[in-house]
Amino acid sequence: MKKIIFLLAIIVGAFLNFAQAQDIATLLKEGLQLERSQKEIEALDKYKLVLSQEPTNITALVKAAELSTMLAGFNEKDTKSKQLFLSSAGAYAVRAYSANPKNAEAAYVMALTQAKLSEIQPDNKKLIECVRNTKIYADEALAINPGHAKANFTLGKWHMEMANLNLVKKAAVKLMYGGLPEGSMDSAIVYLEKARTLDPYFVNTYLELAKIYDQLHQPTKVLEVLTKMVKLPTRKTEDISLKAAGAKMLAAAQ
Repeated sequence: MKKIIFLLAIIVGAFLNFAQAQDIATLLKEGLQLERSQKEIEALDKYKLVLSQEPTNITALVKAAELSTMLAGFNEKDTKSKQLFLSSAGAYAVRAYSANPKNAEAAYVMALTQAKLSEIQPDNKKLIECVRNTKIYADEALAINPGHAKANFTLGKWHMEMANLNLVKKAAVKLMYGGLPEGSMDSAIVYLEKARTLDPYFVNTYLELAKIYDQLHQPTKVLEVLTKMVKLPTRKTEDISLKAAGAKMLAAAQ
């Protein structure tokens, strides 16, 4: 009798595990479909449901970090909401990285969230730490997967921002905090162009490239990048504002 009960327990347990796995797979699929429909808040809720059942699910953690970062961008005028979304994004990224530090996606969202957290960090020392961490984790992601488009984008944008630090700020940072890793426009272009090749539909890359080429007085490149950008399909809600900014820049360049 005990053996029968034991076997039944095993069968029931296996069935429940299978049902849960099926449920998680369904939730992940539904989340992706909602993202494609530009329903980011609803998609985030799906990924949260996955995490309520499987707290270390890398896919759900990465998606939750990315979406929370994006949603923070929709709350530029609401500082508290922006901070809340970015804090949540950072927490999801840390959980993903803790679950698997050898995962390129996990390292990438660490870089992404550190970059975004630097935008709202009032403490200069912590801001510098976020900036340093952005490069560290982006480098890690590319060491694991050199073909990771968004990690290439993140590192390219990092180089652009570091190259644009003025001499006064660089001197102050070096004096007070020991300085930052060097960035260069050439490196920014290399990483961003690679990101564009790897994912030709990622709108963000085109706008950053256009800004760089405009700064370097390369109008032909600016027109080429922006002309392609405004024709790209809208895959996520933030693409609408990005493409509008690109269209405005293109009109001024023509």
